[in-house]
Amino acid sequence: MLKSLYSGVTGMKNIQTKMDVISNNIANVNTTAFKTGRVRFEDMISQTNARAQGGTNAQQVGLGVQVGSIDTVMSGGSLQSTGRPLDFGIENGDNSFFTVKQDNQTFYTRDGGFYTDYDGNLVTSGGLQIMGYTTETGDPSLNDADFKIDALNTLAPLKISPTITVDGKELEMQDYSVDKDGFIVGTYSDGNSYVLGRMALTNFSNPDGLEKSGGNLYIATANSGEPQLGAPSEAGFGSVRSGFLEMSNVDLANEFTEMIVTSRAYQANSRSITTSDTMLEELINLKR
Repeated sequence: MLKSLYSGVTGMKNIQTKMDVISNNIANVNTTAFKTGRVRFEDMISQTNARAQGGTNAQQVGLGVQVGSIDTVMSGGSLQSTGRPLDFGIENGDNSFFTVKQDNQTFYTRDGGFYTDYDGNLVTSGGLQIMGYTTETGDPSLNDADFKIDALNTLAPLKISPTITVDGKELEMQDYSVDKDGFIVGTYSDGNSYVLGRMALTNFSNPDGLEKSGGNLYIATANSGEPQLGAPSEAGFGSVRSGFLEMSNVDLANEFTEMIVTSRAYQANSRSITTSDTMLEELINLKR
């Protein structure tokens, strides 16, 4: 059989993979903090008819194409204003992620659409706990010095408590805010402002190596590097903007252009198969 038949098959099969990725990108154009995918191809092994020698170059016939990689493009999306105090976007930190936890599994996300549950715990839309830094006792503090970078050792679930107890008196929350440094500050009925906690951010030396886990979540892999804990606005980490959400970084113009190119490439590969079939038909018809 002609090698061109099988080369055309590999082209059609792998171009379909690219079409799957393009379709997924377009489907997630409005997904919060979605990171677009990209497919790269590479040639397969080549059959050597004659090796290079003297002044003669090698004669090789390629045997098709294969998927070289499916990359996740981790460039930051634009921040969109929502006006909701529990919506958070990470600014100037493409390598930074919020840290969330479910049971004993740690996940990372750029989706900052958070909520509070019945007890004031800060959670994602899927109920995962938002991790951050608290005092050693977990009690609110009047001074944010208790949350400085040298004290950021272990993570704990963050909580925006509707009531706190100070000196034996129960105080009710009047208002709260989160600044760009990640400090969660609540104002209570005694007129004082208390720091309830500080958001944590995690950096990776190779964020492209993170593995998608669904639900806008990522998990660390051997290729992403070790998680590097920090806090918003610290050196090397992004800042947190309350009232904003990160949009998808999908470029629709680019995706539709790639869709056209992919469609034509699929058509060209199918044509090479039908042409090879015609050649085989002519060969068979030599015997009448």
